[in-house]
Amino acid sequence: MNRRSFLTAAATTAAAVTTATPLTAQAAPASRSDSERRLLREWFTATHRSMEAMTTELGLAADKIDVSGSGTPVPSAQTSPTNIGCGLWSTVAAAGLGVISGTTMRHRLDRALSAVERLERAHGFWFNWYDAHDGSLLTTWPETGDPIRPFLSSVDNAWLVTGLRIAAHADPSLRPRVAALLADADWSYYYTPYDPADPVAGPGQLRGGFWPDKPGKGEPTGHHYGALNTEPRMASYLGIADGSLPTDHYWHLLRTLLPGAGQEQQPQGAYADIDGVRVWEGHYTYRGRDLVPTWGGSMFEALMVTLFVPEAEWSPHSWGITHQRYVRSQIEHGLQEAGYGYWGFSPASIPEGGYREYGVDAIGMQEDGYNSLGVVTPHANFLALPQAPTEALANLRGIARAFDAYDDRYGFRDSVDVTTGRVSDYVLALDQGMITAALAQRLQPGLLQAPFRTGGFTSRVRPLLRKERFSI
Repeated sequence: MNRRSFLTAAATTAAAVTTATPLTAQAAPASRSDSERRLLREWFTATHRSMEAMTTELGLAADKIDVSGSGTPVPSAQTSPTNIGCGLWSTVAAAGLGVISGTTMRHRLDRALSAVERLERAHGFWFNWYDAHDGSLLTTWPETGDPIRPFLSSVDNAWLVTGLRIAAHADPSLRPRVAALLADADWSYYYTPYDPADPVAGPGQLRGGFWPDKPGKGEPTGHHYGALNTEPRMASYLGIADGSLPTDHYWHLLRTLLPGAGQEQQPQGAYADIDGVRVWEGHYTYRGRDLVPTWGGSMFEALMVTLFVPEAEWSPHSWGITHQRYVRSQIEHGLQEAGYGYWGFSPASIPEGGYREYGVDAIGMQEDGYNSLGVVTPHANFLALPQAPTEALANLRGIARAFDAYDDRYGFRDSVDVTTGRVSDYVLALDQGMITAALAQRLQPGLLQAPFRTGGFTSRVRPLLRKERFSI
């Protein structure tokens, strides 16, 4: 799309957001009027329609579709474990909200699960890229022909396991098949046990993943996922809940890097002894607001996990507060610090083509972290609905109106450069999947959270979150 007239709408939206009701400590949902519910259902229906358009005959959600033309979009050749997980929970959400029938849901879940059962795996986990149309393992990138070295990602597998657990809960007839799939998915595969004599080599954290084409476990990534407030904590929660990871793994994750380490700002805080672990309960300060940073400063790092694990409910004075302040920081960056007139920064399509990370650099630990660059993405606003419903809805309405970034066929486009008016031609399964889950949570709280409120999540994860005492 070309540049559009948006400055007047930007000023109007900024004024509406700036004067909105302040957040409360508990971030209680605003009363949902009939008109708001109708709007949210319309948005859900259109977004779910995009997920249907991304789903191949095999039953797997592809990575993306181009929605810029007038014809039926063609799903991309590739898919990932995360994309597949998004497709599963979007189907369950659609049935829960009455957009599709229970019979249709069961048919689609069965078809998708049959495809997942056919996918090549190693060490109990799924590879990063498959052909979405025939399920074959990709060794060359479809769009360029560049070689792909098959990789087992901890965070991507977490989102597929999340989707499988939601599917099994929604359709009990699938539970034996899902249990069989997950029987070999042991999260200790990614885990490096804590070594007090050498915490650098033995940090008690998860590897980013492995290339399994080497003997033994394979070749590991050179990094661990050390930051707590990032999306890989879903893998940590899953492993702690099923007993394949020790509970003290949670305390070895970093609220910030230690003082003196190279990071975005020098943290404040204090050490605390929790469950026999000496924990640095550090925080950053942004615009006078103390919070626990993410790695890059993006919205989905902080809030994607909360779509499924009720962190703010189980830890209202720690996780609940930092989530609230994180959203407020994103709002103030977009409206006041950068003066864009819009907010919501998270990894997304580059409007001109490609993909990159966007965020608020000051609330990420990485020294050369993610920058906003004037690019906002709707999924970031949907993630913020629990903390800032009035502001999020105003921002989304403004984006839709000013940039023609929404249509009732496939929902919101993936991203908008508000400095040029350029809108992405694409929608992505990951980002649309976050939108469907966020809308489901807003319209029917708990719809997708049920599998994460029982068993090990209740007995192992919840007590950890109750003990959390962020220094904020």
